[in-house]
Amino acid sequence: MRRDAAARPSAPGRARDTCRARQAERATFAPSGGCYAPSVSPASPGDRRLTDAQRDLRDAIRTLATERVAPRAAEIDRAGEFPEDIRRLLADQGILSLPYPERHGGLAADLLTVCLAIEALSRACATTGLILAVQELASLPLLMAGSAEQQDRWFPDLAAGRTLIAFGLTEAEAGSDAASIRTRAVRDGDGWVIDGGKRFITHGSVADLVTVFAVSEPDAERHARLSCFIVPTDSPGFRVVRLEHKMGIRGSPTAELAFDGVRVPADHLVGARGEGFSLAMRTLDRSRPGIAAQAVGIAQGALDVAVAYAGERRQFGRPIGDFQLIQGLLADMDAATESARQLLYTACDAIDAGAPDASRWSALAKLVAGDAAMRVTSDAVQVLGGYGYVDDYPVERMMRDAKITQLYEGTQQIQRLVVARALLGRAG
Repeated sequence: MRRDAAARPSAPGRARDTCRARQAERATFAPSGGCYAPSVSPASPGDRRLTDAQRDLRDAIRTLATERVAPRAAEIDRAGEFPEDIRRLLADQGILSLPYPERHGGLAADLLTVCLAIEALSRACATTGLILAVQELASLPLLMAGSAEQQDRWFPDLAAGRTLIAFGLTEAEAGSDAASIRTRAVRDGDGWVIDGGKRFITHGSVADLVTVFAVSEPDAERHARLSCFIVPTDSPGFRVVRLEHKMGIRGSPTAELAFDGVRVPADHLVGARGEGFSLAMRTLDRSRPGIAAQAVGIAQGALDVAVAYAGERRQFGRPIGDFQLIQGLLADMDAATESARQLLYTACDAIDAGAPDASRWSALAKLVAGDAAMRVTSDAVQVLGGYGYVDDYPVERMMRDAKITQLYEGTQQIQRLVVARALLGRAG
């Protein structure tokens, strides 16, 4: 039962009450495939830009992730099933309410605050961080272009975590080239009829709503053909065709969806007709930092494991952390992780401030963080040696999970194009 936002404790307070959040945690490590307590890194310059509320939220969610999520991470990966218990945990703690307006039971968090939460969750389990990231991603079109009536209808349940929402942009023949979407939406009487399919849709099989981009203006120019619709998944004609068998984020279902004459009312159109492509691109400008946050969290989690292991594992009568080659790996891992974190936080500030080059900042954050996550997790496996390659320890899972941050919401090659075009446009 939903309570008024004013009467509900904040997410940091609720997480702290549940998990006895502490200001410092001692590093402990066990070969549990994911059940370990990561240390709290020394205060960094990045902390100075955070408000007290942001630091409290980050620390509380970090503790929640350590105590409640990390012990489940390995089993979530092995089972390959959506962790409904974790979704309920995030909902009960108010974490899923972060992106939504206060009048709908949300916390009206800014972009940096949402990214802090995603980072803290992903440090323990990338699948868990993705629950919040996708909830925000798929809601952004409604946040940016939805009517007051649409927001009143859908946001309360989304903020409470009673309803999940997925983002339906990608198709089999339209990945990086979103303007090539073939799914059609035809006006019919007092509604729209949608036909087509979507591919690689995160949470497509567990969502209650899907934000669908479809061709509504077939005769318009290439970037003015699409419109955005909210489609309930209980609509006749909606089907989950298949689930993908994936390398990583295995607890997060990735679905192929079919729309066979799916009818939605006219008031399920989000924004104006023909502005779907623009809306999708503006959405990605604000959602890509969430993927960067996931990548930073994965990298930090792998670094934590590698540091703890290097202090405990003994060879030649000494901890391997005493050897300079291992120290060099750890230092480079820390540099890559912290550099990505600082860029991410700067990008969040710039985007929230309305920077004219928001697309560039968003692409830079995802590019650098995704590459850092892949490098750091691979090096973490190297530090652990043979133990890093088996699932008794979590770094092999983290390495598999890290790869997706270089692929979804635009590949790293697309991010480079976005950055280069911004530079060339500014230079001209």
